[in-house]
Amino acid sequence: MIIVTGAAGFIGSNVVAMLNSKGFKDIVIVDDFSRADKSGNYKNKIFSHQVERDVFFEWLDHNHRFVQFIVHMGARTDTTESDRKVFDRLNLGYSQDIWKACVRYGLPLIYASSAATYGGGEHGYNDDHSIIGSLKPLNPYGESKNEFDKWALEQSEQPFFWAGLKFFNVYGPNEYHKGRMASVIFHAFKQINQTGEMKLFRSHHPGYRDGEQLRDFIYVPDVVNVIFFFLNNRKQSGIFNLGTGTARTFADLTAITFRAMGIKENISFIDTPADIRDKYQYFTEANMTKLRAAGYQEPFTRLEDGITSYVREYLVPGKYA
Repeated sequence: MIIVTGAAGFIGSNVVAMLNSKGFKDIVIVDDFSRADKSGNYKNKIFSHQVERDVFFEWLDHNHRFVQFIVHMGARTDTTESDRKVFDRLNLGYSQDIWKACVRYGLPLIYASSAATYGGGEHGYNDDHSIIGSLKPLNPYGESKNEFDKWALEQSEQPFFWAGLKFFNVYGPNEYHKGRMASVIFHAFKQINQTGEMKLFRSHHPGYRDGEQLRDFIYVPDVVNVIFFFLNNRKQSGIFNLGTGTARTFADLTAITFRAMGIKENISFIDTPADIRDKYQYFTEANMTKLRAAGYQEPFTRLEDGITSYVREYLVPGKYA
């Protein structure tokens, strides 16, 4: 039995889809299932139990002997949320309770960290444990993820295997519910469909031209392939970057989306919203040396191929993974 928290969400539901494709059916999906707009992410999945987030630990106390692995993807991911109490409860406190349960019951753990922990990138994008205490995230979401990473590294009692994955800019199917937090590809597709153009954020940094902001974009099938790798290769615990290792511009991303839709490119620029302007990452690029050294050798999907797949196989027909 494999537990997936955040199973109604973007990455969590893709984890469940991947497990189903590999023949796994004895899956416990955990989330707050009250949002109807997330139901499409899990309604056609195969699983054995559906457990509400708030009663999960009670359920686990009674059923832990049947569990083989916990994949903890559940979190509040809104980078514009300013209420730290929300993150303390759902990201830090809940993850600490997951960790302690894995220690108590001898369960391996994979959990979601984030590239938001790197802040402005002043310490680079190297997943060496020695720099984690020095990182300065730009928003409460990133802080909550970094606080848990730091806490995990300080623990004398650890799951016999654990991996924290610092997701960079993940895109792909099952993000219909994410609103403002959905990927730029998703927003580009919607805008282009509605208006025939895409408005990108103008640069407010002298080192970057408009549209030349750089991010490491990773297609969600690559993310879940790495998770599956760690389900089967439990030799090296620790915190790992999960990006492609290659940064691309928002202009590239948008141009590829236009081509995938068969529409002539039409890009303009608007000011970055004031509430995120001084917390905006202008460059991210994962150092992938550590994951490769751990044995993961599969290539990552090129942005051109990932966007084309996402647009034509999922967004155009409105399908879920």
